[in-house]
Amino acid sequence: MNRYLKFGLIILTFLLVFIVGAIVYIQMVLPDVGNPPESISLTKSSETLNRGKYLANHVMLCIDCHSKRDFSLYSGPPVPGTEGAGGEVFDHDLGFPGRFISPNITPFNLKSYSDDELFRLITTGVKKDGNPIFPIMPYANYGKMDKEDILAVIAYIRSLQAIEKVQPTSEPDFPFSLIMRTIPQKAEFSIKPPTSDAIAYGKYLVNAASCNECHTKFENGQFTGENLGGGRVFTMPGGNILTSSNLTPHSTGLGSWSKEQFVERFKQYKDRSKLRKVQEGEPQTIMPWNMYADITTEDLEAIYIYLQTLKPVDNLVVRFTKAESL
Repeated sequence: MNRYLKFGLIILTFLLVFIVGAIVYIQMVLPDVGNPPESISLTKSSETLNRGKYLANHVMLCIDCHSKRDFSLYSGPPVPGTEGAGGEVFDHDLGFPGRFISPNITPFNLKSYSDDELFRLITTGVKKDGNPIFPIMPYANYGKMDKEDILAVIAYIRSLQAIEKVQPTSEPDFPFSLIMRTIPQKAEFSIKPPTSDAIAYGKYLVNAASCNECHTKFENGQFTGENLGGGRVFTMPGGNILTSSNLTPHSTGLGSWSKEQFVERFKQYKDRSKLRKVQEGEPQTIMPWNMYADITTEDLEAIYIYLQTLKPVDNLVVRFTKAESL
């Protein structure tokens, strides 16, 4: 045998062994975020439940994703009666590597989870069986929050009315099914800053709300733009394109906005009955304005103050583009 061919076959064999070994390692060992889950203690005081309800509905927006959304109305508010039952689909039509369906998070579906297992799932993205969830749920952000806030959310969703609905299993494409296993990391919790420190508290809220997830340019499975500089593209029903806004204090972003204008932008959507009907081809958004409208004025002001400290990013965004013009 030609010695060069023999040498090539040896190299190829080593490569195949390495690839197979890597796949086996990823499949069998990862994700590794600690097992068993951290032991936690859950309280269900009215104060805790109210805090959890506020976070789950208006800041972290657990209920937004884990409900069916009515996109016949502007901003797609949850369909009444589906809150927490899951069923929202994130698939190839929206640019995702597979078909992912938000699960039911009411007590009907979570009864098999201990509080410890649920805490680990929310803050690291790892299920009780050791498998990862798709990171459209921003567990990396939640893993940077105050433990007490996560516990409040768990207490709240445990109190939801049980809805007997089993959602289909999510199905990631290959090789993303392997890549998903490398993403979860151990949580790095923080202490919620005092509201008197508006910048630090605003930063905490921006992380909890995962504003970066939508308001940072994202291409080919990774963030490619400046943090919170806008530019992430979403395909809306009907094929129209939505591009996220620039939230930095540049003139192409929030540079000319006053604190009062910023707060009013959210509060104007508080009354669900006044959300306009969206006709085919009209601008629509995934921004859940109706749910965000109940963020307190104090919290919105803190968010604004923090955003004004960001590095200005020059990124003029055309928010809505009709499909026929592409």
